Amino acid sequence: MQFTGKIRFNEPPEGKNAVAYMQEAIKRKHICGDGDFTHKCHEWLEKKTGTAKCLLTTSCTHALEMAALLCDIKAGDEVIMPSYTFVSTADAFVLRGAKVVFVDIRPDTMNIDERLIEAAITERTRAIVIVHYAGVGCEMDSIMEIARRFNLKVVEDAAQGIMSTYKGKSLGTIGDFGCLSFHETKNFSMGEGGALLIRDSAYISEAEILREKGTDRSRYFRGLVDKYTWQSKGSSYLPSDINAAYMYAQLEEADEIQAKRLARWQEYYDRLSPIAEQGSIELPIIPDSCTHNAHMFYIKTVSMEERNRLIAYLNANGILAVFHYIPLHLSPAGKQHGRFHGEDKYTTKESERLLRLPMFHQLTAEQVDYVTTKIADFYRY
Repeated sequence: MQFTGKIRFNEPPEGKNAVAYMQEAIKRKHICGDGDFTHKCHEWLEKKTGTAKCLLTTSCTHALEMAALLCDIKAGDEVIMPSYTFVSTADAFVLRGAKVVFVDIRPDTMNIDERLIEAAITERTRAIVIVHYAGVGCEMDSIMEIARRFNLKVVEDAAQGIMSTYKGKSLGTIGDFGCLSFHETKNFSMGEGGALLIRDSAYISEAEILREKGTDRSRYFRGLVDKYTWQSKGSSYLPSDINAAYMYAQLEEADEIQAKRLARWQEYYDRLSPIAEQGSIELPIIPDSCTHNAHMFYIKTVSMEERNRLIAYLNANGILAVFHYIPLHLSPAGKQHGRFHGEDKYTTKESERLLRLPMFHQLTAEQVDYVTTKIADFYRY
């Protein structure tokens, strides 16, 4: 087939009512944090995920920082996590003075290998931080069992995991704290934004104070106190209500947006399966215990050299395809603030083969057909 124009890697989502809701927020003269649209987003996310409390934040990075503070991470503590993740996963805990202990990933899902966690635990370990890569859940039963035995906190970096589940439970609601991202590359977007999900209601008051610069301002707005004061440590983690208004328009259309993404994901999978069957590429694996959200579609080539040639070929044909994380333990900061426990059997090897294809809810079946045709052409030459 012929396709004219360029296919971007991502286009940010936009709800039909986005502009109207943003204008409404402006007219209400409340464009700072915790306005009407922020509360609407909180209610929607709490109902959808089943979490005890959701608090919108300015980014998933800030949600992770809040989680680190709520876990009471201190200098000298150790935190276990995968190396195949974004820097924010580690930064949030390094800022508290923690040492990051990286363990290897599973090659099937690119998630932390739950079988390697226990061996990495020391007397300094305080938390396990897991990453649900591509919106596919980690093996949470095993991870939570380890955490219970060793009295460790579990933080879910569910940046990519909105509307995905593990054994029927929403990602981000199984551990002590879950962190979502609403960056423009995610399924739902505030431009920049995130959310903290809190499983245990005992932490809600502390989290609200932390998020409101260390004050009880949230209680004041609910009429529970006649003035608000500085109560504890905190920072400013509230997004503008304009950002929340932009995202709420998408949440109203969440099922429609997800249906489109899942349809495109399945088209990728079906059209690329013959190439995978001949051994040229590998396709994503979704465990039976998980439902995914079509956050991304990736393939794995046989080598980094072939991946780079395929990226260049696709780019030359108007398709922006990209690789993903450079493992953190290979970075200067990773070497300074962390260590890799055990063997790096898969983290580096698998990261060098992975290539992400365009994925966004406005992507058309025609565009998917063009991308997959070009990949097939590449492997015929």
